[in-house]
Amino acid sequence: MRILFVCLGNICRSPAAEGVMRHLAPELKLDSAGTGDWHVGDAPYGPMQEAACARGVDLSGLRARQFVAADFDRFDLIVAMDRQNKADIERLRPMGNQSPVRTMADLDIPDPYYTRDFDGALEKINAAARDLLAQLFGASGN
Repeated sequence: MRILFVCLGNICRSPAAEGVMRHLAPELKLDSAGTGDWHVGDAPYGPMQEAACARGVDLSGLRARQFVAADFDRFDLIVAMDRQNKADIERLRPMGNQSPVRTMADLDIPDPYYTRDFDGALEKINAAARDLLAQLFGASGN
């Protein structure tokens, strides 16, 4: 299964979701992107990398990229970190494309770039990633 995680700038939430999911389910094909282009080519934000590293999740090799319409064809599932990014993704959907797009959690995952709560965001991402795996593959997560 190919899953794409999407947030605004692709330097906090979506690379963290990609990293957490890689840690939980290394057999999946994963990527992350941002709806904005401000950070294309940048590594994940330092404080997010530090918070993830403290949990055994290495984000250092990831680089930001922008979400593009072709991603609808490249991935089996697109997961937005909040409802606004989901709406922005949907605006790029090619006519007739049926690729599923959903949010990571029932409630938006607040952007720690603004809230400064990197640990709290990672806790929510970790719980949502485990829930997503259970929904996709059953209670075992795999």
